[in-house]
Amino acid sequence: MLELRVDGAAVAHPVLGAIEVRVRAGDRICLLGPSGVGKTTLLNAIAGLDPRLNPSPGADSLPRVGYLFQEHRLLPWRTVRQNLAMVGANPTEIERLLNAVGLLDAADRLPDQLSLGMARRAALARSLAIEPDLLLLDEPFASLDPDRAAELRELIARLLDEQPQMAMICVTHDARDADQLANRLWYLAGRPATLRWDRSLSAGASASLISEELRLLGV
Repeated sequence: MLELRVDGAAVAHPVLGAIEVRVRAGDRICLLGPSGVGKTTLLNAIAGLDPRLNPSPGADSLPRVGYLFQEHRLLPWRTVRQNLAMVGANPTEIERLLNAVGLLDAADRLPDQLSLGMARRAALARSLAIEPDLLLLDEPFASLDPDRAAELRELIARLLDEQPQMAMICVTHDARDADQLANRLWYLAGRPATLRWDRSLSAGASASLISEELRLLGV
C-alpha cells in the first residue's frame, strides 16, 4: 500500500537518519522507542507534515491518511458534529461515526465541554471520517487514566477489526499497547534514529518481551 523513504541523513536532519518502510493493507504497527528518539517526527514524515524531510513515496499511490494527534485539535468554536462536518462527513456519516465511538449524545457539545477521553474519541471519529487507508495515532492513550485508556484501546481494536484493510501506525511508550493492538512492531533507536526492529507479531511474539530485550541490548 505504501513504500516510503525518509532520508534525514541526506539533509542533516538532527533526529532521523535514513529510513525505508513498507506498510501493507491491514498492518497494525506499533512504533516503540526511547522518549525523544523521534517517533512523532517519523509519524509526521509519513503523513507528509515535515517539509524538511521531503519523504519520497515508492511506486504505490499514496493512501488517504487519517491522523489522531497527541492534542485533539478540535476547533473549539465548533460542536463535535460540526467538527466532523468540516472534514466532509455528511449527516448520516456523522451519526454513524459518533455512534461508533460512543459520542452520539455529545454531538452538539463544544470541545471544552468534553472530558479528555471524550475529546480523543471525537478526534478519532474525525480522523476516520475521510475513510483512511492508513490511520496514524500519536500516543492516543497518553494522560488518560487506566480505565479510560483501556476503553479507548478496546474501541480502536474494534474499529480496526471492522475495517480489516485499513492499516494503522500507533506511537506508544507502552509495549502492552502493542500486545493488544499490533500485528507488527517497529523499534526506533539511535542518533540519528533509524528503525532497528521490524518484526511481525502474528506468530504470538510478545511486544513487551521484545521491547525489554531490545532495551537491555541497547538497540
